[in-house]
Amino acid sequence: MMVSKYIGETEKNLSRIFESAAESNAILFFDEADSLFGARTATNSSNDRYANQQTGYLFQKIETYPGVIILATNLKDNIDTAFTRRFQSIINFPLPTIREREKLWKNIFSGYFEMDVDVDFGMIAEQHELSGGAITNVLRYCALKAAESKSNVILYPWMLQAIQKEYRKEHKVMILSNLTDS
Repeated sequence: MMVSKYIGETEKNLSRIFESAAESNAILFFDEADSLFGARTATNSSNDRYANQQTGYLFQKIETYPGVIILATNLKDNIDTAFTRRFQSIINFPLPTIREREKLWKNIFSGYFEMDVDVDFGMIAEQHELSGGAITNVLRYCALKAAESKSNVILYPWMLQAIQKEYRKEHKVMILSNLTDS
């Protein structure tokens, strides 16, 4: 574990990682980088001061590292601007277009399951702006539902339930346009 609750241990762990990576010419990859490279906070407590001290130490290690460092995040705005000023490149991967989403939906579900007659990947792609990862999560949810029902047919209501779960994760609201008043 890199981050420790004990004072000084995080810095020791970071030092070991950076030294080992430098010796082996490794590329350092930090996934969910916003958690480690997060913006510094006002120092209202000793915890805040310590967290800011860790960030300062990380600045030092990043600036002196001779190799390549890659950070990945879905929350770029949560990364301290002092880090982003030091980046040589920032690459944004936008959400897939409708056409790309439709391809993703078709490809990810092909070969594994039969699809309910109500499933229209074009309509789903048009109505639901989701990332490739979210579409994969929908497949996993549907696969579990199919296994639970001992079936290899993916039902449209399962897909809608899974899409709604993905929307909740992103704090979005799903509007079902095909509902009629009863």
